[in-house]
Amino acid sequence: MKLFTEEEIQTWRVGFIPGLVVIGVVILFRLTGVLQSLEWIALDSFLRWRPEESIDKRILIVGINEQDIQRISTYPIPDRDLASLLRKLATYKPRAIGIDIVRDLPVEPGYTDLVAAFQAIKTVIGIEKALPDQDGNTINPPPTLPPKQVGFADAIPDADGHIRRSLLGTSNLEGEYKFSLAILLAKAYLSKEGISLTNGTDDPIAMQFGTTELTRFRPNSGGYVRADAGGNQILINFRSARKPFRIVSLNDIQTGNIDPSWIRDRIVLIGMTSHSVKDFVNVSAIPSSTPGLVFGVEVHAHTVSQIISAVLDGRPLLRVWSDSWEYIWIMVWGFLGISLAKLTKTPVQNLLSVSVAGISLVGLSYLLLIWGWWIPVVPACLVLTVNGFSINAFYLYHQTLKSRINERQYMIDYTFDIIHNGPLQTLARILSCTQDQDLSDEQLRSQLEQLNQELRAVYESVRRETLTEDSSIHIGIDLDLDLQQPTHEILYEVYSNTLALNFPCFQTIQVKIITFDPIDSPPLSIEQKRGLCRFMEEALCNVGKYAKGVTRLKVTCTQTEGMNIIRIQDNGLGISSSSQPNKYKRSGGRGTKQALALARQLGGSFKRSVLSPKGRVCELTWSVKKGRFWFLN
Repeated sequence: MKLFTEEEIQTWRVGFIPGLVVIGVVILFRLTGVLQSLEWIALDSFLRWRPEESIDKRILIVGINEQDIQRISTYPIPDRDLASLLRKLATYKPRAIGIDIVRDLPVEPGYTDLVAAFQAIKTVIGIEKALPDQDGNTINPPPTLPPKQVGFADAIPDADGHIRRSLLGTSNLEGEYKFSLAILLAKAYLSKEGISLTNGTDDPIAMQFGTTELTRFRPNSGGYVRADAGGNQILINFRSARKPFRIVSLNDIQTGNIDPSWIRDRIVLIGMTSHSVKDFVNVSAIPSSTPGLVFGVEVHAHTVSQIISAVLDGRPLLRVWSDSWEYIWIMVWGFLGISLAKLTKTPVQNLLSVSVAGISLVGLSYLLLIWGWWIPVVPACLVLTVNGFSINAFYLYHQTLKSRINERQYMIDYTFDIIHNGPLQTLARILSCTQDQDLSDEQLRSQLEQLNQELRAVYESVRRETLTEDSSIHIGIDLDLDLQQPTHEILYEVYSNTLALNFPCFQTIQVKIITFDPIDSPPLSIEQKRGLCRFMEEALCNVGKYAKGVTRLKVTCTQTEGMNIIRIQDNGLGISSSSQPNKYKRSGGRGTKQALALARQLGGSFKRSVLSPKGRVCELTWSVKKGRFWFLN
């Protein structure tokens, strides 16, 4: 059994093509990078909305703030003060000390003190700028630090100026492979745990600590399109907290106003946290006191924390699907939008269903990001909403247009039915009787008067049908029916009023056997009830006009053995085949065509047959089980 009619399938096709176009355009926009900035914003928002995490106590930031600068009365901070800070920190035995302050040149006074501190403290890691800037400039490391104690501090901002990824390793202009400050600090910390840095297992170019492979950034990772993926980069899964790390000042360390356990066996990062120095980077993924701006030393701390937490705590790294799975994901939501557009019948239903689907999409994407998966939410939302709303509007327009066409066709059919069941039947009877010379002049006059009345009644009947609501119908000449009533009650009214008509064959009926039982299972639509009324009227009119010599009429309206049955049976002679035109012999008259169309609509069958030795039966049957047409009405 088919689930959809050919008309339904055609409607699906008409809506499906624009939906595919929308999906194709959105995918094209994504491939060309048009949606890249929106996907970055979505990523930043999701990261910012995550539940707050606890402070990472394995990292301490020593921030040289505005009060420290005012107290020292000079900037940059002299080498003497930096050396004093390093020696003080070393007494607490941290695992590593990272200096996010450039020291390629001496800053007197105290340069010799700083050189001595570098030589004495083997856990210090300084910085350099390994990659040239727009002017081709680089920054050398502190000259007295050995290369293994130098990491680069280069940042890779996206096109909007925001930091979302970290460069862990790269080759400089001389072809030497360098490690970042963050990776060296993580390496120093994890080595104490017996975990070493190796090449990746699944991706040999990636870096790996123990069994944790740091997912390498690719040119088209997540929402990126043809990004610069040079070197070894990872997406930064920023720690979600307003205070993700402990931050103390230079003065706190110098005066001993600090808990030694905050430093012992920890990572210490030294950097500038003074707003006047403006050592800021743009980061929208974490909340800060200066919205969208975060101190550079904090970004290094986030990267180090991400690596250590992934290795030791199983905290998720940011990962992405392959390109093929991302585009399958987008198409699935596009097809869902098409489906919702087709299945919702009103704008309110459409708005609610598409909104629920959109909220579900955003919620699912958010949960996946918490678990470490960055999936394309923006293009998926676009294809869902555009297809869901625009194609629904198209479907509603198409249905409205189809409804208007159906209404016009219905009025044409209704008008013809009125003429067919009244004046044309009377005219056919007159012609038949005239041919057989069975009519006297008086009878012919009476029949013509009846024909005149029926023709004049056509206008009134059509006018009533046009002005009344869908829940009523005008049958015959004098009967208005409320189609909201049970079907068997309506059909009984049609039966009673039709037999009251002045048809000659009705006068000879001696026995009437009637059965009118409920047949509203499955529920019938108004249009189906309308069709059953016309079927009953047309069948009874044929008996009254053509069943010569009829003495017995049996009308059955019942439900039995899983079938609904309407049967009109008589024992008259009926209309002679010789009086029928050839075209009616081949295909049946208007009434037969109406009955066949009604049977198709109900998913049932119709038959009109001649009984032996005389009589005819007109029968319409359909299944009680809910077929394919019931849920389409």
